[in-house]
Amino acid sequence: VFPWLPILKSCQMTDLIYAEKDLVQSLKEYIRAEESKLSQIKSWAEKMDVLTSKSTSDPEGYLAHPVNAYKLVKRLNTDWLELENLVLQDTTNGTKYRSSLTVGDCFGMGKTAYNDGDYYHTVLWMEQALKQHDEGEDTTVSKVEILDYLSYAVFQFGDLHRAMELTRRLISLDSAHERAGSNLRYFEKLLEKEREEEEKEKSVNKTNTTTEPVVQSGAYERPLDYLPERDIYEALCRGEGVKMTPRRQKRLFCRYHDGNRNPHLLIAPFKEEDEWDSPHIVRYYDVMSDEEIEKIKQLAKPRLARATVRDPKTGVLTVASYRVSKSSWLEEDDDPVVAKVNQRMQQITGLTVKTAELLQVANYGMGGQYEPHFDFSRRPFDSTLKSEGNRLATFLNYMSDVEAGGATVFPDFGAAIWPKKGTAVFWYNLFRSGEGDYRTRHAACPVLVGCKWVSNKWFHERGNEFLRPCGRTEVD
Repeated sequence: VFPWLPILKSCQMTDLIYAEKDLVQSLKEYIRAEESKLSQIKSWAEKMDVLTSKSTSDPEGYLAHPVNAYKLVKRLNTDWLELENLVLQDTTNGTKYRSSLTVGDCFGMGKTAYNDGDYYHTVLWMEQALKQHDEGEDTTVSKVEILDYLSYAVFQFGDLHRAMELTRRLISLDSAHERAGSNLRYFEKLLEKEREEEEKEKSVNKTNTTTEPVVQSGAYERPLDYLPERDIYEALCRGEGVKMTPRRQKRLFCRYHDGNRNPHLLIAPFKEEDEWDSPHIVRYYDVMSDEEIEKIKQLAKPRLARATVRDPKTGVLTVASYRVSKSSWLEEDDDPVVAKVNQRMQQITGLTVKTAELLQVANYGMGGQYEPHFDFSRRPFDSTLKSEGNRLATFLNYMSDVEAGGATVFPDFGAAIWPKKGTAVFWYNLFRSGEGDYRTRHAACPVLVGCKWVSNKWFHERGNEFLRPCGRTEVD
């Protein structure tokens, strides 16, 4: 029936038997590999089950720790998407104050900085990842990957010797790494070129003494950016550099404030405390009750949206990296508590809320901040200036305590005001003449631990001409 069968048997059947055996062996290996993957996936699922149980039991408490918040975002954006490749990271145990960044976390932060062209932070994060890797931490990130990014970032700072050292270390771990080999040859050429130029300088001017290039020790200066007072601002946020001298401290007092004998406050005045003498910044205590705060938050939460800033060139509202928060605006018609809080701020300040802006509620979560800025407008073409005037004063309510970070700082004169739930701070943005007080440039420091809630009211010039009349000079 099959005339070719004898030929096949004599020539190929033996090979087919062994080929089939190889297929069976390959199938078994595939099954073992899949079982191994399934086992790892089950392990991942069990870890996630424990983690989500802890995080859902106290969501706000869990997210109050920045490492927990960062890892949640990282898992949702990276780990779950890479689960099929089994790139499993060591997840947090969810215990407050015991969370720590793994090698993978540090590497991820460094990679993000690298992609943004921020080589300063690339070096910091990659060095930390390498340090933890060298200490023996278990991770799926290879030392080769870390050295690859670190060596190039170091090269961007002109530290050629250290870049070569790191690249040689990389090649010792992976001799077949093509890019590292190419980079090392390039670095060697640059170094040779530097030496040739030195020799030329020696021959041109023998009297000049030359020294070997300075090899940096790994401490690199942060590049200058758009924020001239960044060092001062960040120092104040760390609680450093506050210029509260004993002499200035003697000029600060506490008192009861009745709103210039406002009938509503005569019997129950507010406790007022000087935070700074010039410009005068005061803090009021027990401005909002816990019940009022929770109601305001409840009203604001459904409306929260990414906070915007006005582009100085176009005047158009847009989001910006230097303002990271969510905000919403509440009207008096939304709930009686809004009208009640507005009326209270009017009584305390002696200014009218009729021309003031709506009550703004802001939430600063993980890393939430607002870099140094002015509250008053410096744009003469601003349409609101014609009808309502400029922002005369700022009344800022703190609606939560913040465990770490979140201070309101004034880089110009070195003041730092820390949030206290239920208190409020108040200052004038303009002199009595209507000129802007540039000393009031301030910032909301990044929230490190916890969550920050604030609400603020901006009072405008119109309607307050007789409530805060002009002085005799421009700076009264």
